[in-house]
Amino acid sequence: MINSKDFIIRLQKVMDYYGESGSSFAEKIGVQRSSISHILSGRNKPSLDFILKILTAFPEVDLYWLFNGKGNFPAINNIQETNIEPPPIEKNEILKTKKYNDKTIEQIVIFYSDGSFKNFNN
Repeated sequence: MINSKDFIIRLQKVMDYYGESGSSFAEKIGVQRSSISHILSGRNKPSLDFILKILTAFPEVDLYWLFNGKGNFPAINNIQETNIEPPPIEKNEILKTKKYNDKTIEQIVIFYSDGSFKNFNN
């Protein structure tokens, strides 16, 4: 069973993290402003639909953390970098082929199917 008081704290943490007011948060997840107000005041408990809307709008929010406080927020911080290296590419080769309106590539991020990623900075 969900602990409403703890859920309210976690919901407020999500809103603060993204700098959202109750009304802007409600708009982003597609619920009425009163829904946020009623949950934050403890009047109503969050429905599964409400929780799923949060997860859809804010993918960094981990379901288990939001629901019962287990895990971390934001979830993106839990992703670990792998040792898999992409094939070597000459830095100048990238810059020569990927210019657009005199802009050059500053950073490339490769996401792997296991949720890990690798950053390449110019």
